[in-house]
Amino acid sequence: MKRKAFVIGLGLIGGSIALALKREHNVSIRGFDINEQQVKMAQSLKVIDEAVESIEAGVSEADLIILATPVSKTEVLLEEISTMALKPGAIITDVGSTKKRIFEKASCLLDKGVTFIGGHPMAGSHKSGVEAARAHLFENAFYILTPSEQTDMKQVIQLQNWLKGTHAKFIQLTPHQHDKLAGAISHFPHIVAAGLVHQVAKIEDEDPLVSRLAAGGFRDITRIASGSPVMWRDILLHNKDSLLELLDKWQEEMTYVRELIAKEDNVNIHQYFQEAKQFRDELPAHRKGAIPAFYDLFVDVPDHPGVISDVTKILADENISITNIRIIETREDIMGVLRLSFRSQEDRLQAKQTLEAELYETYMEE
Repeated sequence: MKRKAFVIGLGLIGGSIALALKREHNVSIRGFDINEQQVKMAQSLKVIDEAVESIEAGVSEADLIILATPVSKTEVLLEEISTMALKPGAIITDVGSTKKRIFEKASCLLDKGVTFIGGHPMAGSHKSGVEAARAHLFENAFYILTPSEQTDMKQVIQLQNWLKGTHAKFIQLTPHQHDKLAGAISHFPHIVAAGLVHQVAKIEDEDPLVSRLAAGGFRDITRIASGSPVMWRDILLHNKDSLLELLDKWQEEMTYVRELIAKEDNVNIHQYFQEAKQFRDELPAHRKGAIPAFYDLFVDVPDHPGVISDVTKILADENISITNIRIIETREDIMGVLRLSFRSQEDRLQAKQTLEAELYETYMEE
């Protein structure tokens, strides 16, 4: 008899986990989403085997229940599910970017004969929706699990076996430890990026030229500020304590930098950037982390008609998919630059090799 999994939330993450389950297990996957179009799309793409009309119908026979919803909705779902008939021994997990409040809310399941294990696959995409779901989305990414101290390790191992099709690297953390680390490397950088955008927006009121100048490097370094406002609102409110502490430390950091500039302390200003450069350069490259990586390739192109279509055709002939393309600079009589974005490091390297074989000059920024 096939084991049964139930996915609530048929977006990028929920859909990708469903596909990962399918490639490793003989499993029947049911799905539910409040968006009927997403449900129909999930069925047509064979992400799920069957759609259910209610959450209660889906959880009743499920061996594994995956809550692939925003963190605020996950809290509500946990309460709702606790009132429903559940299969004894079932495992329930989520995919939320915060864990402490969800972990506390999951206490409502303690007497239901099931096990809740918090989860956070630290990978994503700049696309959304089930149509962007891929079984390989989590390959080589960290997948955080946050079991309670009372959780039977057999259940943790069983969940990892369920999820082995993700080809992710599993790490166990406490909910508090997760929120502290995720706050520092993911949540807080999004606040900083949004803050930078707000600062430039205010300058634009004084001088509209700033938007034109910000179209290049500034736009690139603040790309993460384009995330879902609803999602980031929920994450900030759920990880309030960690982020307030980080904001206090950031203000101290900026006060220190301000003092260096005010004193024109060239020695320590140099040292400040030198230490930052050294730490950043020593971070692992080409590994998936909390913030989705950008696999960009820059291509020098001459200023003549048809060059962009030539580049895209070369890559299409090799079945290399481009997720985004942008003209960074084209002026008469000089080389222009195309920035091509890809889904993975492998696609980027293959594109680089293919284009260079056609005598295009390419380069990557690390």
